[in-house]
Amino acid sequence: MNKKHIKTLMIQECASLMYFEGVSQYFDAKRIAAKRICKSKNQFFPSNGEISKAVYQLSLQDQHFDRADTLFRMRLKALEMMQLLDCFSPRLIGSVSTGKIKRSSDIDLHVFCDDIELLTTYLTDDKVLFEQNEVLIMKNNKPKLYQHIYIVNEFNIELSVYSVNELRVTSRSSTDGKPIVRMSRSKLERIIEQEHWESLIKM
Repeated sequence: MNKKHIKTLMIQECASLMYFEGVSQYFDAKRIAAKRICKSKNQFFPSNGEISKAVYQLSLQDQHFDRADTLFRMRLKALEMMQLLDCFSPRLIGSVSTGKIKRSSDIDLHVFCDDIELLTTYLTDDKVLFEQNEVLIMKNNKPKLYQHIYIVNEFNIELSVYSVNELRVTSRSSTDGKPIVRMSRSKLERIIEQEHWESLIKM
């Protein structure tokens, strides 16, 4: 097999691992796929963006996944959470904002506060069940710890907590290297009205 063919197989295998086998991290998918296809740990690695596109194509081909209805319900849940967390300037990112969801997609929100206890106390007072964890992220080629909060609901919700002064700072996606688009609550409301008006009528 030539290099191009192997890379194509790698993309397909990585997408299958993430869509059907529950592998959540791109690096893990690449490592497993390389062992299966190349008998090696580091050959012919596709980009995260190439894998992401292949995963989305699998979701479009999945006849047992009602993508339109699921996206509508996820966006409503995201809006509900953003309304609850309005004082923390919530912004929606990721597949729920772009519409490119898959079965395992969760709701990713960025929230902004300088004291994590303010946020956790707020959630506790509102009887929201959550888990808290620290995640190491590279910022400007330097490692930095960020607090993440995980909420188990109808759909899993992940809150990435940033300082208030980072609200205007543009981060780049680990998937494709492009600037992360943060969607405000008002923008999400417009998207729901424009793209899901038929579902709104049926409610």
